[in-house]
Amino acid sequence: MPPEVTALALAGLVQVLQYVLFAVPANLELGTGYTSSARDRPPSRQLSDRTGRLQRAMNNHFEGLILFTIAVVVVTLGQQSSGFTAACAWAYLAARIAYVPAYALGLRPWRSVIWAVGFLATVAMILAALF
Repeated sequence: MPPEVTALALAGLVQVLQYVLFAVPANLELGTGYTSSARDRPPSRQLSDRTGRLQRAMNNHFEGLILFTIAVVVVTLGQQSSGFTAACAWAYLAARIAYVPAYALGLRPWRSVIWAVGFLATVAMILAALF
């Protein structure tokens, strides 16, 4: 399996972990009555700051994972895998792993710097496959 595809598979598992890290405290804070409902009304209680950050980090990774998946598909189907694209894939994965605690702990500006590393690594993969 190409290293970019391995990184993508692991990024999928990171997303699963992020979901669990958010869902457990959200269920405890909002109650299963609300979280298992259709959520037609706003919750009677609010998420804590940290749980809200975990939710936003999870949603951010859903967004980033779309672009990273495109990058991996372009590199793999275009048979453009190289040491550079593999390094970019691992940089993306490392950045996404580091992003979760950075966001949960409210580390500014580091969370944005970490996000930028993952984003730039993804863009670099696409550009490397094209050129």
